[in-house]
Amino acid sequence: MNSRPSSNKKCKLMSIANVKSLFHKCETLMVGGFACNGIPETLIRILVCSNISNLTLICNDLGLEGKYGIGKIVEERKCRKVVASFIGSNKRIQQMISNNELTVELIPQGTLAECIRAAGYGLGGVLTPTGIGTVAEEGKRKINIDGKDYLLEKPLYADIALIYASVADRMGNLVYNGTERNFNHVMACAAKTTIVQAGKIVEIGEIDPNHIETPGIFVDYILDGGAVSE
Repeated sequence: MNSRPSSNKKCKLMSIANVKSLFHKCETLMVGGFACNGIPETLIRILVCSNISNLTLICNDLGLEGKYGIGKIVEERKCRKVVASFIGSNKRIQQMISNNELTVELIPQGTLAECIRAAGYGLGGVLTPTGIGTVAEEGKRKINIDGKDYLLEKPLYADIALIYASVADRMGNLVYNGTERNFNHVMACAAKTTIVQAGKIVEIGEIDPNHIETPGIFVDYILDGGAVSE
């Protein structure tokens, strides 16, 4: 899969009905969020209600069973494979793995973030000592630099990234709050199409340029009225 192409497209506000139509060609999906914070819950609900299946899902964690969040995508059997750093909080999904209903690739959290960042920034991969001497090195290229071994971890790309931001303007410039930054920011850069759910949508110019964390060039669509409903 190639890195994200440059785009001059103007960011578009999308209704819930129209967002669903964007999923039909998606094979690899990234979903932002860290534990229960920064999750694009409304976008997840739209995906779960679509006809899409057989996805490869890239995320940090799978949340709690029976709760809202990323785990619902897996529990509703939309995925064939998950690439994540932590699955231990969702017992239902652990049972699916035990029953050979789901393939999981576990990647250390920092390595996962850097592999996604490498995709967004056009890098060929990441060299890390994490995993040396463990099962994590199986099948991976090992490179020695100045007498120290590193594993080559390749970039992680996606067809679509679903992310959350506290504030978005109508050009797609984004501001995050707290741990929303952990994965939403890097995922926005690593997908062919990035769809944002924002807690608040403001007019162009209302965000101080010094506070913009993801420039609008990386954002393709904003869910119109996309704040999470309690």
